[in-house]
Amino acid sequence: MSETTNAAEVAAPHRYTAALAADIEAHWQDFWEAEGTYAAPNPKGDLAGDPTAVARPKKFIMDMFPYPSGAGLHVGHPLGFIATDVYARYQRMTGHNVLHTLGFDAFGLPAEQYAVQTGTHPRVSTEANIVNMRRQLRRLGLGHDQRRSIETIDPAYYKWTQWIFLQIFNSWYDPEADAARPIDTLVAQFEAGTRPTPDGRPWAGLSPIERANILGEYRLAYASDAPVNWCPGLGTVLANEEVTAEGRSERGNYPVFKAKLRQWNMRITAYADRLLRDLDQLDWPEAIKLQQRNWIGRSEGARVDFPVGDEKITVFTTRQDTLFGATYMVLAPEHPLIAGADNGAGSIVPDAWPEGTHDVWTGGHATPAEAVAAYRKQAASKSDVERQAEAKDKTGVFTGVYATNPVSGEQVPVFIADYVLMGYGTGAIMAVPAHDTRDFAFARAFELPMRCVVEPSDGRGSDPSTWDDAFASYDAKIINSSGGTISLDGLGVTAAKAKITEWLAAQGIGEGTVNFRLRDWLFSRQRYWGEPFPIVYDEDGVAHALPESMLPLELPEVEDYSPRTFDADDADTQPETPLSRNEDWVNVELDLGDGVRRYRRETNTMPNWAGSCWYEMRYLDPNNPDKLVDPDVEQYWMGPREGQPHGGVDLYVGGAEHAVLHLLYARFWSKVLYDLGHVSSAEPFHKLYNQGMIQAYVYRDARGIAVPAAEVEEHEGGVFYYEGGKVSRLLGKMGKSLKNAVTPDEICAEYGADTLRLYEMAMGPLDVSRPWDTRAVVGQYRLLQRLWRNVVDEASGEVTVVDTEPDEATLRALHKAIDGVTQDMANLRFNTAIAKVTELNNHLTKTGGPIPRAVAEQLVLLIAPLAPHIAEELWRKLGHTTTVVHADFPVADPAYVVDETVTCVVQIKGKVKARLEVAPSISEADLEATALAEPAVVAALNGAGIRKVIVRAPKLVNIVPA
Repeated sequence: MSETTNAAEVAAPHRYTAALAADIEAHWQDFWEAEGTYAAPNPKGDLAGDPTAVARPKKFIMDMFPYPSGAGLHVGHPLGFIATDVYARYQRMTGHNVLHTLGFDAFGLPAEQYAVQTGTHPRVSTEANIVNMRRQLRRLGLGHDQRRSIETIDPAYYKWTQWIFLQIFNSWYDPEADAARPIDTLVAQFEAGTRPTPDGRPWAGLSPIERANILGEYRLAYASDAPVNWCPGLGTVLANEEVTAEGRSERGNYPVFKAKLRQWNMRITAYADRLLRDLDQLDWPEAIKLQQRNWIGRSEGARVDFPVGDEKITVFTTRQDTLFGATYMVLAPEHPLIAGADNGAGSIVPDAWPEGTHDVWTGGHATPAEAVAAYRKQAASKSDVERQAEAKDKTGVFTGVYATNPVSGEQVPVFIADYVLMGYGTGAIMAVPAHDTRDFAFARAFELPMRCVVEPSDGRGSDPSTWDDAFASYDAKIINSSGGTISLDGLGVTAAKAKITEWLAAQGIGEGTVNFRLRDWLFSRQRYWGEPFPIVYDEDGVAHALPESMLPLELPEVEDYSPRTFDADDADTQPETPLSRNEDWVNVELDLGDGVRRYRRETNTMPNWAGSCWYEMRYLDPNNPDKLVDPDVEQYWMGPREGQPHGGVDLYVGGAEHAVLHLLYARFWSKVLYDLGHVSSAEPFHKLYNQGMIQAYVYRDARGIAVPAAEVEEHEGGVFYYEGGKVSRLLGKMGKSLKNAVTPDEICAEYGADTLRLYEMAMGPLDVSRPWDTRAVVGQYRLLQRLWRNVVDEASGEVTVVDTEPDEATLRALHKAIDGVTQDMANLRFNTAIAKVTELNNHLTKTGGPIPRAVAEQLVLLIAPLAPHIAEELWRKLGHTTTVVHADFPVADPAYVVDETVTCVVQIKGKVKARLEVAPSISEADLEATALAEPAVVAALNGAGIRKVIVRAPKLVNIVPA
């Protein structure tokens, strides 16, 4: 028999069992839902409520959006959800108006792939998954305001996702204002002539296509032909973050190639400085801030022009002090100056190799064009991550042209190599092999010259031909750097950088500048199951925004949900989207203000990140048909306040795996909306907390295939078997594919939801990963059984508490527990809070008699945020008619928190001679007198004089004899 159905329970009909827990939990879940217990009132609008509740300090607590998986939840998923629920309940009990809800990030590739396999519409399967997840989450007793729950696939929701896209599309970043402004203000500058057009012609003299192209260079959302990660096997373009280090798709493990396609992008780079700067005032883990700083990658340096015939190659360098040491250049294979090399047009690549070209430079090709074309094709098969990896063998090819070093006047060969990316800097570098490790290796591989311009401080000398590696240091003097009107010799690196930057600007061949690693956000996907773009194209290909009255633009029905896929290795292919096949939807006649005209809809959809970039705002005002969010409501919940200068959610809990993408994108959207005056909060999430992961053992057979963990047997000596065969065991993730998933439904059926909640919170610190152990769950079940027995008679079901005053020992145990739990709750230390509740409960159990009512009630209130169902039931049994959810959390009496006495150690010459029990508040003078009068101390001194007494009240007295 299981722990929950033994014979003793039959003899005690009112014992706390799994069956009783199930009844209690279902009852209170129904009650909370019917009474709207967790409804958080807004200051106005359809969700306005009790003014006294609105007047309380507010707390907006959020979990990261879950995706409604067809597999449902395993016990690892609710860890963060339970933690935020505990914290939210504590905040309600300490007098806050708490907004806590949960929606679903429901667009995404899994539902689309399921639709391709089964023919089931993605909406049908997704909505069924949401129903199942809502059931599972409800069973956990999570205190969500269900009125505010949203789904990104709801047209009423994605109407506003589309609306935000149009705000971004119709905006530009004004460097003078350091903020986004409506695109109309830019047009006004062109019309007035205060901002010249690129070729100097008046704005009125430009065609609509020319105007659109100019504005596209400024818009914060824009379409452009750009290098993208094209995955023929999936039939879609992928963001850099969706490509593995091996150059394959994260989903499906297909090869990914570089291709040039017309795609929508978000100009997140315009916000790079602000995204960096504002991190300082966010309460986020430093590790996450560091990841964002590294991703944005701010670096100060100089832009330098290297002449190449009638053209010039512009480089960005952070070591402009080493310009005299630049002995060759490297371009990204996609660089526009050679991009036409495949067809011989628009390229600097010559027809033949210059006389004297080294054989190792040519790659074995007869002409530069052949060499460049072959290398470009090779580079296209690698991801950016692969290209930046430190490979043992350096690859590249000479372009057949030389550039002029602008400071030395020397001719330097120009190569292409895949370690230079078009997406960083200018897509070109000046190579200083003597002082850069990667350039050094490349120079050795291609027999290129090196020049030492930074004096080595390690005694190696200044001849690079004798070196084993580059000398890269900032703490050194510049040498061999004089020519024409500039000399850097003898200067330190910092002074040399300043001097050469000033000289470059004076010569008109460069300037100091700031560069970022951050790239604009690729915002197109060739999929069906995503938000349609509210964009149409006229007959000239000019993009037009749909007016707000035409939103939402809903997804049409299609016969085939999958993008056209190709042979996984066929890089010479182009996307064909599912939406493009519905010609009646694609080709439309619309009146956009200038009469009815024919248009073609955008057939890409938005990425799955779009809906999660702003969902916190819709939680605030989910039913508003006229605005994204009412400004007063947004100001109330998310506006700036003391300690939160940029506003935002008070607590946001989720996994550290979203350190860059989701968090960076959401910050960008918030800042645009803030600049345009739609919200008062420039940051979406003020405090971020990353919960750890619940892990589980994965068992694999001799083939390396995962076997069902529940069917594995442990034999003597820690050896594991499955169906008679030996299997390996390794701690890892929990999941359906690994056959080690445990569902919350299983644990709730065996022990109850309150036990599951307690176990997950008691497993260890919230931010640390921990292994799941079903056998250990029973410990928290027994805690709840003892708690129940301390209040309820198991035979009769009657309350056993008494109306007597507790003794002093119990009062001290109670108030110490209250004090400790209060601190733990406020700091998300739920494991230690449970330990303190357990200690108090054990103290009460050991007293043996009925518990005083005052103590029982405080105990129930202490555990209420952690185990709300049993707390609600006991609260009613104790005679209360209102919900425990909004009861006041206990407050410790300081008089009982401090120990009545503490032990003071008395030492003579560092050796313990006595231990005294003294009051914690004893003064140093009184403690010294008490110690010197202690008979054991008097005897130990044996009449000797005292040179010094060191007192550290109340715990130490150290006596130094004369």
